[in-house]
Amino acid sequence: MTGPSPALVTRPPDHRRAGRRMTGAWWLWAIAAAVLIPSLVPFGALVVRVTADFSDAAAVIVSGRTAVLIRNTVLLVAAVSLSATAIGIAAAWSIERTSIPARPLWRVLVALPLVVPSYVIALAIISATGPTGLMADIAGFSFPAIRGPAGAWLALTVSTYPYVFLLASAALRRMDPSHEEAARGLGSSPTRVFRTIVLPQLRPAAGAGALLVALYTLSDFGAVSLMRVDVFTRAVYAQYAGRIDRTPAAALAVVLVLLALGILWAEQRTRGRAVYHSNAPTRPVSRATLSPRARAASIAGLSALATAAFLLPIATLIAWVWRGSTAGKGATIDWGAAAGSLIGSTVAAILAVIAAAFVSVLVTRHASRATGWVERLSYAVFALPHITVALGMVFFASRFLGGLYQSLTLLVIVYASIFFAQALGSARAAVLAVDPALEDASRSLGKGSLATLMRITIPLTWRGLAAGGLLVFLTTMKELPATLLLRPTEFETLAVRIWSSAGELLYARAAGASLLLIAVSAVPMYVLATRDRG
Repeated sequence: MTGPSPALVTRPPDHRRAGRRMTGAWWLWAIAAAVLIPSLVPFGALVVRVTADFSDAAAVIVSGRTAVLIRNTVLLVAAVSLSATAIGIAAAWSIERTSIPARPLWRVLVALPLVVPSYVIALAIISATGPTGLMADIAGFSFPAIRGPAGAWLALTVSTYPYVFLLASAALRRMDPSHEEAARGLGSSPTRVFRTIVLPQLRPAAGAGALLVALYTLSDFGAVSLMRVDVFTRAVYAQYAGRIDRTPAAALAVVLVLLALGILWAEQRTRGRAVYHSNAPTRPVSRATLSPRARAASIAGLSALATAAFLLPIATLIAWVWRGSTAGKGATIDWGAAAGSLIGSTVAAILAVIAAAFVSVLVTRHASRATGWVERLSYAVFALPHITVALGMVFFASRFLGGLYQSLTLLVIVYASIFFAQALGSARAAVLAVDPALEDASRSLGKGSLATLMRITIPLTWRGLAAGGLLVFLTTMKELPATLLLRPTEFETLAVRIWSSAGELLYARAAGASLLLIAVSAVPMYVLATRDRG
């Protein structure tokens, strides 16, 4: 069998050249518009609603109540971002750069809370603590109730620190260890090496993780609702659900969007212009040797983290299911809600993947300033608090879409639009790995752009497309605010069932739905975590 052509091996892909040869890309633009419009147009409707009743909206925006919401929201975002970043970096350094044993096991245990939604963590905290909590029944004494801002901070920190941990761990594995070894050779302690050598190089990864944490906290609705914390997402939903005039809800939603844009602006301003070059390690890392006391402290700390973040919540949910089963009170699984979650998430993932397959070709093979904006807008939509996108769609659909309003079709379209960036990021990376010469060869044989895409590009990128689809499926399974605002009558998902059951103090029923949601979410998470292994 002859080897590949030297030209295919040595010539780097010229994506701009391939893009110039492809013509008739109007249909790619049409698909990009179709997937972004369901989020962008409703947001425009939200702004129009505010400007139409500007006097009423302005009164809401400048009120003392809004000032309190801004203060509470900013304080919660700052507190969760700081604690999650500190925990994520410390755990990553302990696992990747010290002599702690069972390193692969710790990587899995510390990252596991990522499959547990924040409102499930909040449910576990609420149902386990307090005079009537599960811990009081088991231990025989009343454990202090964790509610309010403290409870929301704890639930969101536990739910979001894996974002920082995963990014920081990946950065540490790519980092050249020679600088750290040189510092230790000169007598620096592990703490000094971390502070002066490792931490500055972790700044980009830690900053990206902190941004994800901040945006997640800002848009969270389930945990803050269960903990009764007065922040923007809860106030927006309360104004929407409790008033005939929904202008106040629209005004608060616009302020929430401005806060999200402010976070993005602040992250870019603080990112700096430093260049962080690092040679990929070509030999095993010489990890810092811990003293017996330090090693025991590291193991104890990671054990406490994994226990508090994953094992205790799971144990609490199992205990409530067991209690409900033995008492015959509502511990049965709601298969209708499970079917609703699976149907909505699967269809949304399929729609997002189909759109990403085409739009990824647009932004790579037709790279320009205009296509760059397509990519930026997709990530901007993903960064917006989802309750604001859903509220905008409520205003738009109730006025212009007639029968589509409160339909499953509209709900899955909004799902796919909100989470489209996850599919696009994976698909774009996969398309960039395909040599444009293969597509050129297809067109030179008389195949059109669509036939080339279907017969060459998509078959070569299916792994990336599948990974993006799994991400969309996983995220949609946990989505709550958009579902609450846009779902059809009598349509439920596991997320809605957990939220409503917890609000009615039916902990056994909420626990059963929570365990089922975690079990279903764990499948795509496992596939994503192991897809690149041997």
